[in-house]
Amino acid sequence: MAVIALASITAVRVQDITVLRNGCSERCHSTTYIRSGKLNNPLIPCHHIKEFFNINHHIKESFKIPRSAGTYVSTTTYDETVRAFVPNPLPPADPPLALEMYKRPNRLAELALARLSAVSSMAPSVDWLLYSAIRKEALLTSQMEGIQADLSDLFDQEAGLKITNRDDIEEITNYIQAFRMVRENLRDANGLPLSARLICDAHRILLTGARGANKQPGELRRSQNWIGGSRPGNAVFVPPPPDRIADLLADLERFIHAEPAPLPPLVSIALLHAQFETIHPFLDGNGRIGRLLITALLEHWGLLKEPLLYLSGYLKRHQNEYYRLLSAIRTDGNWEAWIEFFLEGVTQAAGDAERSIVEVATLVAADRRRLLDSPKAGPVVHRLFEMLPVMPRFTVELARHHLETSFPTANAAIKLLAELGIVTEMSGQRKNRSFGYQNYIELLAKE
Repeated sequence: MAVIALASITAVRVQDITVLRNGCSERCHSTTYIRSGKLNNPLIPCHHIKEFFNINHHIKESFKIPRSAGTYVSTTTYDETVRAFVPNPLPPADPPLALEMYKRPNRLAELALARLSAVSSMAPSVDWLLYSAIRKEALLTSQMEGIQADLSDLFDQEAGLKITNRDDIEEITNYIQAFRMVRENLRDANGLPLSARLICDAHRILLTGARGANKQPGELRRSQNWIGGSRPGNAVFVPPPPDRIADLLADLERFIHAEPAPLPPLVSIALLHAQFETIHPFLDGNGRIGRLLITALLEHWGLLKEPLLYLSGYLKRHQNEYYRLLSAIRTDGNWEAWIEFFLEGVTQAAGDAERSIVEVATLVAADRRRLLDSPKAGPVVHRLFEMLPVMPRFTVELARHHLETSFPTANAAIKLLAELGIVTEMSGQRKNRSFGYQNYIELLAKE
């Protein structure tokens, strides 16, 4: 019986392994075997080579091509000497990524984004969609960092209503402002390009306020940090030393602006996000800034016409796997599993966003029809109704301000919308009442 040691194959590129797989017939009864100590069954007969090397989960989980994603350097922090990880520049090499592995999932993700753009173009107002999508992403990415809030809290704050978790909401609104600033720069021919400077500006906005005051807002960290564990010595991961960060971000910029682009844009975004999280350039806010870059690049690189994808919903549902796969890049050089996870996330999140747009458009159309059928509805009522998707929580005074009308006129318009079952009085008070477009809010709150 001939035995091929796994060690003799590991240097072969995945492209070559695919050729070997294709050379094996399903009916082959050869006695050639592949030995792998990592497999439950270390001997795999030749007529199973096709399944073993099939471009699916088995090749990526059972057969790991050795690749170094970086190097370890010694650094001392809190009187402990630890090994900090310094990532190699992108793209991965030795071996390079096997792009044929991602053709299908990448194509599915691109098609899902194209469908999302097409559906969004048929909506009555892109402003409605942007208002909800940006806030939903802001909420979900913040919840991943332990922030306790929901969409109703955010809408209440925007309506000037009293909220109890003001610090949490401040962090969410900071994210919205940071993303808006990045987006405006990338859309402006004279704006800043995607760069360390722009990222630092976004970080400064994100950490504005009491919670971020002592976290060096807008500045690259000047001290060693670590992830997990009670001290550096038992940390799960120690990012690069602070004196390496500027050079690592410069490498990241070179990859972002490389021409021609070395990889498909979605694969590049997956790599960029993981690399940024590994560099961990700030004392706080790295996860949110890293996910903000995903949303910004999807629009900037033309994958979406508008930033309507809230990928953090998928990442939050699979948060443990998200962190595990990022860690596997550093420990095993396993970029492949992360890219597959990311592309699947884009596909699922695009489908979620598409369904949400359809559901919201259906609701608004049904409520508009109800309003059109009412003989009492005058122009002011119709104007107020069209504001609801970007003002889902409001007071009479807020409605009066936006309508530029009198208090009694605004109050009468709200009263009719409430009688038609379109809005709901939320405060339970006779004075200082507040109202909500609750059916709309409940649709947006679905994850």
